[in-house]
Amino acid sequence: MTDITPLSGDELNKLVDDFEASEHNRMAMNAVTAAGIDKVARNYDRARLMQRRFSTVVDNGTVTHQDRSGRCWLFSSLNVARFVAKRNMGLKEFEFSQNYAMYYDKLERVNYFLKDVAALVRAGEPSDSRLMQHLLADVMGDGGQWTMAMNVYKKYGAVPKDLYPETESSKNTGEMNTQLRRMLRTAVAHMYADPSSIDGIIAEATAAGHRILTIHLGEPPKSFDWEWTDKDGEFHRDGEITPVEFWKKYVGSADLESYVCLVDDPRREHAKGRKIGIEHLGNVAGGDPTEYLNVPNQLMKDCARRILEEQGIPVWFGADCHPMMDRVNGAWATDLFEYGRVYDVDFDLDKEGRVRFGDSAMNHAMAFVGVDVADDGHTTRRWRVENSWGDKIADKGYFTMSDDWFTEYVYEVAVPKALLPDECLKALESPAQMLPAWDPMGALAK
Repeated sequence: MTDITPLSGDELNKLVDDFEASEHNRMAMNAVTAAGIDKVARNYDRARLMQRRFSTVVDNGTVTHQDRSGRCWLFSSLNVARFVAKRNMGLKEFEFSQNYAMYYDKLERVNYFLKDVAALVRAGEPSDSRLMQHLLADVMGDGGQWTMAMNVYKKYGAVPKDLYPETESSKNTGEMNTQLRRMLRTAVAHMYADPSSIDGIIAEATAAGHRILTIHLGEPPKSFDWEWTDKDGEFHRDGEITPVEFWKKYVGSADLESYVCLVDDPRREHAKGRKIGIEHLGNVAGGDPTEYLNVPNQLMKDCARRILEEQGIPVWFGADCHPMMDRVNGAWATDLFEYGRVYDVDFDLDKEGRVRFGDSAMNHAMAFVGVDVADDGHTTRRWRVENSWGDKIADKGYFTMSDDWFTEYVYEVAVPKALLPDECLKALESPAQMLPAWDPMGALAK
């Protein structure tokens, strides 16, 4: 390590002298230490000109709250589904149980992880390999993708929230996940110690996972009596219904399960118009694989706009939510904060550079519920976003996104196949280019 030289006293003294010689640095330090970087760097002119008016708005009612959990992908997919269900049942307000969806997602992930790792152990994968260490480090997190959510709903359906409400552990998943993670890592250690007992280890660990989940989240209903009063005051009774029947009856008309996930992978070696997948990424064994069609960002915008304008339902999407975000006021724009001017640093990475060098990846899922389109009928100007962070921030929980922010930080949208051009439909028929488990396109929304 002789090439790594120490920071010398002379170098440190020069850094200090140069800093103190600049009046800008002194003023920036005084301001940031007193008020924080976001208040100092906030672009006043950009912030005050952010409009909250849209040419098309889909009203989805009161926003939901994922609390201290990484379930945004479940919340946002169920937010799309609840709009469909509300329309079909004539309800003004309705919410699906996110706890129910998480219960079965995590139970399925226990099975998926154990059998995926068991195959690697049997094949001789070293315990300290990059792949095994990645799988062990990332096991039993809360994050997910659209296709993973659809796999859960197709197999287990959905239930109204009041019939399987939140628990302390569904709202704050940290301790439950720690225990599940510990149990699964122990099982993997036992697999390496005694490969001949792998089948028994899987059975015992699956049973343990089921116990842990049920203790933390409660026992989910197998069926329930469903009755409701619609927004016009008319009473309805369905009688006994299973969660799968409930999902098919009130959401199935939208055919969400057949949606295609479009992504914008900006790296030049990954050609547009090609399907990509991520190795070892999934939740429901035997479900649809987690695959994406890599397309230009503009196609994602066009599809999202058309769904809002023509079909009038929300659009699920995934983005890197952190850059240039005003959480309190609910706004995203690429120039909303002038960090570089405060620090005198040129943050010049483009989207490709940010992905390539670990500075950006999809980490949060939400739903578009509005768009503002220019008079030409197709140029998008800004987007209305239904978040899952509660109604105490932003516009009662709804955010505004500038169109340039969409270009830079939105990575994925889920759309109906019918909106895709012929060349995209043809590309869907080809095998996916598989990327390693740690590729940034495999990042999960939390």
